Amino acid sequence: MRVIAGTARSLPLKTPAGNGTRPTTDRIKETLFNMLQSYMGGCVFLDLFSGSGGIGIEALSRGGRKSYFIENNAEAIKCIQDNLKFTKFEDKAVVLKQDVISGLNNIFEKEVDVVFMDPPYGQDLERITLEKLAGMKYITEDTIIVVEAALNTDFSYLEDIGFDMIKEKKYKTNEHIFVQRKVEA
Repeated sequence: MRVIAGTARSLPLKTPAGNGTRPTTDRIKETLFNMLQSYMGGCVFLDLFSGSGGIGIEALSRGGRKSYFIENNAEAIKCIQDNLKFTKFEDKAVVLKQDVISGLNNIFEKEVDVVFMDPPYGQDLERITLEKLAGMKYITEDTIIVVEAALNTDFSYLEDIGFDMIKEKKYKTNEHIFVQRKVEA
């Protein structure tokens, strides 16, 4: 795994050993960031269920101002910290070693520009996390939320919790859905 573009381009990143995380492949990461490029300049980025931190680091490499990494696995936290040090992004990063739902209470920003989450599949964590995000003041009508999920994940509840799906990108085994807060008429 490596940084695809920007100031840290081509730098290799560590990943936690074992099957506890699913690092996003370079090809999928490149597709994702091509779709998000207009948000990157000076953005505040949340990388939830961070794993190695590769997505949040990619955001920093492409011009992000600050990335938050929320992860509760000790080995993954060590990878994130090592990767931030190696890419020289430590000063632009906040690493929170806690579960995502608790960690979302420790974001003290007026507005977050992009949220990326890649929770473990099959545990309904997409819904639980989106319900929590719906109540956070830093999630505005301009915030884009990207959820990486298994292809069969149900998102029929989005409108009920105040979000609209604005885009969907399917891959062989998973998908990215792009969500924004519903605009009040």
